[in-house]
This record gives sequence, structure tokens and C-alpha cells, in this order.
Amino acid sequence: MPIRSMFLAIILGASVVGSHAQAASANQVVGTWRMVSAQIDPEGRNLPAYGQRPNGMLVFTPDMHFIEVLTDADTPRFASNVRGGGTDAENRTAMSRSIGFFGTYTVDETGEFSGNRVEGSTFPNWVGDTRTRRELTLKVSGDQMTEHFQRPDGTRIVIEWQRVR
Repeated sequence: MPIRSMFLAIILGASVVGSHAQAASANQVVGTWRMVSAQIDPEGRNLPAYGQRPNGMLVFTPDMHFIEVLTDADTPRFASNVRGGGTDAENRTAMSRSIGFFGTYTVDETGEFSGNRVEGSTFPNWVGDTRTRRELTLKVSGDQMTEHFQRPDGTRIVIEWQRVR
């Protein structure tokens, strides 16, 4: 193969690889997010999902893992000061006002969130669940993200997030 033909083949190959790399969009959700607000049924009852002072973090790693912890900042402390020593009422309140879970997630070819799979959760019924855009959507606009989640019972929750990193 003459040197000129080889040089042309290398340039054409590099341009194809370069155009493919440019076509793939960056992962829009990767980073650390802080919960700003959370509402249950915002078009109807519009109730705070995690109290008047929702507190939560959501982290999406570049290797496609996530962890999410959502709490009500006003959940009363346990009288015993021992995690396993709460009363039934204290445990019930803590459980109903918080959730923590982790797993893996996917994005589509445009870098938009497309689903997740829960590997562990403080609510054991979620372990093994896979969520698609039918149950869960995340829309990013700059450093703001809006989450729309529909629970299996049909209850809709909207959470607003602010990117912190």
C-alpha cells in the first residue's frame, strides 16, 4: 500500500472515530445533588413528601452507580439514643419519614437518565426493582433537576434537586 493511501486511511479512520465520540452526549445526571423540595401529588393534594424541611442527597457516579437518601429533617430523635433501642412509635415515625437506597442506573444515547435497578434499600420491598421512564423520570436543566416518580400504588411524587458537585 503506498504511503499516501495509508495516510488517507488513517485520517479517514480517525475522523470516523472522532465523529462517533462527538455524537455521544455527556451523562447529564452524574454528580452530587441536594434535595430542595419534595411534594406528593403536586397537581392535587400537594403534600410535603418529607416534611417542611426535606433533607436528602442523590449521587450518580461515572461508573453508573447511585445512592439516594431522603429524610425529614424534623424527625424526632430516639429517647434511648440507641439506633436499635427505639420504641415502636419512634421506629414507625423514622421509617415513614425516610428512605435510603442504592444500585445502578442507565442513561440513553443523549445522556439522559433512562432507568435504575435497586440493589439495596431501607425498604426491603424495593430491592431488585427496576424502574424505567414509565415510573421515574429525571430532567436536568443546568444545575437543576426535577424527578417525577410514581409509586406502585399510583401516588406521584415530584422532587426538585440542586447540583452541588
